[in-house]
Amino acid sequence: MSNALIVIDVQNDFCPDGALAVVDGDKIVPGINAMMAEFDAVILTQDWHPAGHSSFASSHQGKSPFEMIEMSYGPQVLWPDHCVQGTEGAAFHGNLDASADLIIRKGFRPGVDSYSAFFENDQSTPTGLEGYLKTRGISDLTMVGLALDFCVHFSAVDAARLGFQVTVDRAHCRAIDMDGSLAAAETAMRDADVRLV
Repeated sequence: MSNALIVIDVQNDFCPDGALAVVDGDKIVPGINAMMAEFDAVILTQDWHPAGHSSFASSHQGKSPFEMIEMSYGPQVLWPDHCVQGTEGAAFHGNLDASADLIIRKGFRPGVDSYSAFFENDQSTPTGLEGYLKTRGISDLTMVGLALDFCVHFSAVDAARLGFQVTVDRAHCRAIDMDGSLAAAETAMRDADVRLV
C-alpha cells in the first residue's frame, strides 16, 4: 500500500502575525518536515484567493470577520482578507520544506470558498487531488497542518468519503477553535472513520 502526507495550508497568513493567525501555527513546521521522508508522496495545499474573494468580510457591505452568511452553496464564515494570490501572506511558511510531489491550490474561484483539499465548499467542484492520488495508487493518507477544525477537518472527511484510509496527526495540527468548532470537527472526523492520533 502506498501512503501520502497531506500538509494543509502551512502558510504565513495562518501563522503568528498573519492575517488569520492560528495560535502556535508555526510550531508544527519542524515536526512536519521531519515526517516527510516516511511517506511515498508529500502533497502541500495552499489557500490561494483572488483579491476581493467572496469569503472575505471586506467583500460584503457592513459585515465583519467571523460573521456567517448564506451563499448559494450553503453557510459561509466570513474571514479577514487572507492568502491573497502572490502575496507574502499566501506563501508557505519560510521554514517549511516545500519540495513536495504536488502543490494543490484551492479557493481561487472568486465565488466559492474551499476548505477541503478535495472539493470546493459547494461539495461538487473537484480540486484534482483525488485523481492524482488514485492514479499513483495511493490509498493511505496522513493529514497535518492548519487549521485542524476547518481545512484539515474538511479534507479528512472528504478523503474518507472518497474511500481513502485517513489519519489526522493532531500533534502536527493547530486549531482556530471558534465557538466549539474544534470539538465539532473532531466528532465529525470520528463519525467519518477518520483516525485521530
